[in-house]
Amino acid sequence: MTPAKARRPGRFLAWSILLVLVIRAPGVAAELNPSRTVMPNGLTVIVLNQPSLPILTVNVLIKDGSVNDPDALAGLSSMVAQMLDEGTKTRSATQIAQEIEFIGGELGFNGGEDFTTGTLRVLKKDADLGFTLLADVLRNPSFPEKEVERVRSQVLGELQGEKDQPGIIADKAFAAIVFEGHPYRRPANGTEKSVSRITRKDLTGFHQAYYHPNRTIMAIVGDIREGEALDLVTKHLGSWPRKDKPAQTFSPPASLTRPTLKIIDKDLTQANVVLGHLGIERKNPDFYAVSVMNYILGGGGFSSRLVNRIRDELGLAYDVDSGFEAHVMPGPFTVRLQTRNVAANQAIASVLKEIKRIRTEPVSNQELADAKAYLVGSFPLRLDTTVKLAALLTLIEVHDLGLSYFQDYPKAIMAVTKEDVLRVAQKYLHPDAYALVVVAKQAEAKIDLKIVP
Repeated sequence: MTPAKARRPGRFLAWSILLVLVIRAPGVAAELNPSRTVMPNGLTVIVLNQPSLPILTVNVLIKDGSVNDPDALAGLSSMVAQMLDEGTKTRSATQIAQEIEFIGGELGFNGGEDFTTGTLRVLKKDADLGFTLLADVLRNPSFPEKEVERVRSQVLGELQGEKDQPGIIADKAFAAIVFEGHPYRRPANGTEKSVSRITRKDLTGFHQAYYHPNRTIMAIVGDIREGEALDLVTKHLGSWPRKDKPAQTFSPPASLTRPTLKIIDKDLTQANVVLGHLGIERKNPDFYAVSVMNYILGGGGFSSRLVNRIRDELGLAYDVDSGFEAHVMPGPFTVRLQTRNVAANQAIASVLKEIKRIRTEPVSNQELADAKAYLVGSFPLRLDTTVKLAALLTLIEVHDLGLSYFQDYPKAIMAVTKEDVLRVAQKYLHPDAYALVVVAKQAEAKIDLKIVP
């Protein structure tokens, strides 16, 4: 659901692909007609029949995430998610793994900022067993002490390893500035100190508080009709009792009022730079115009302004991109790049110059057409597997975008004008009030706020 910011193929190849995809896009969307049912216990079920392969993919979204973690127990939600299939009241972790592997299926969970997601993937003939296991791990995790310690050790090892990754170091420092006082400032996987504090009681308590059907969305995609899918849900999850819990509310983080610089001195040959500020939430009606604007600025890979200027013209960095992470609450806008230490000031100044330019000069007709062609043309690539479809359907539901989203998205992108791009650039880009984090060898980089143009 985030505006595209991954590296794109070369311009000629991209256009040859887009010509095919743009033609196919309306037909693909027209074929997708999911149904939505709210079960008596509050579980929201979305079913999309895709009978071309005898495969069933189930994506589960539970409305809990790291935003719900207590400060002292950051990483709790993520650890609960990792431990769901590590043992239940009737099955050990080994038994769960053996049963799902025996049928050639997949079952796993991941924690994020706003919610936890899980995926079940099985052959149609094994749907009943798949749902048996899915229901068991959702409803009855036992959090065995032995597995708690094993998973804790694994998480602590990952956190230790992140200390040697300058990109992650920069991202964490950036979040601490932009989201000061807000849950998004905390790493979803926690810190070494907080993860070390988490107990089995904490895990059990969090599960009991947040894992309920009326906080859950389930998308079922594959060779299955709506009636069959609802029968499976009723059989395995119909008795899952709902529990109403007051929704937590969070005050939005304060917008920055001036440039804020943080230098992290490390003996590196390349400076890792993250520059940005508060962005938008997914429900923002300007999301589509922002997507087009960001593509032109830095989300369009080799065709973006940032790449053209910083990589192609100045030769300062191989890779530079921009992106808006649109969450349930406003996420960050970021520009990321790596460059030689001695070139960091020039690269940062060039980024700020391009941000100012897109706020003051209308984009060209060609830039607008290219951005819309890519965003609309690549849309079917988000729909080409049952895994992608199931994940997208849960996000559509959690952000309340409506099941007509498959038709609405291309129309909304194509409706964006040059005036819209200029308007949202002026509204949502702030080249005079941003966070700048640089992980570099400061003796060479000599970063200074005087680089602000």
